[in-house]
Amino acid sequence: MATRIRLRRVGRKKLPLYRIVIADREAPRDGRFIEIIGTYNPKGTTAAEKVQVDAEKARQWISQGATASDTVQSLLKQAGVFAGAVASPESRVASR
Repeated sequence: MATRIRLRRVGRKKLPLYRIVIADREAPRDGRFIEIIGTYNPKGTTAAEKVQVDAEKARQWISQGATASDTVQSLLKQAGVFAGAVASPESRVASR
């Protein structure tokens, strides 16, 4: 079974909220999924509020062959799941 890491919308009208899920490649966007590994709140004020992800589960699924959508891949980079990725823009400013 080919799996994909993608977003699933759970928010109401004008208030988007997404769950980062592992789903079968053929499943619809808001359809069946295997596991929830995090959330994404685009209306959050800080980077920590915007993306919350279980990095260990994400790495495990990627090692098992799951592919991330383009949006989720950029969110995982922001969260620091991939090696060498920057955790948040605030940490870059603080380190200078």
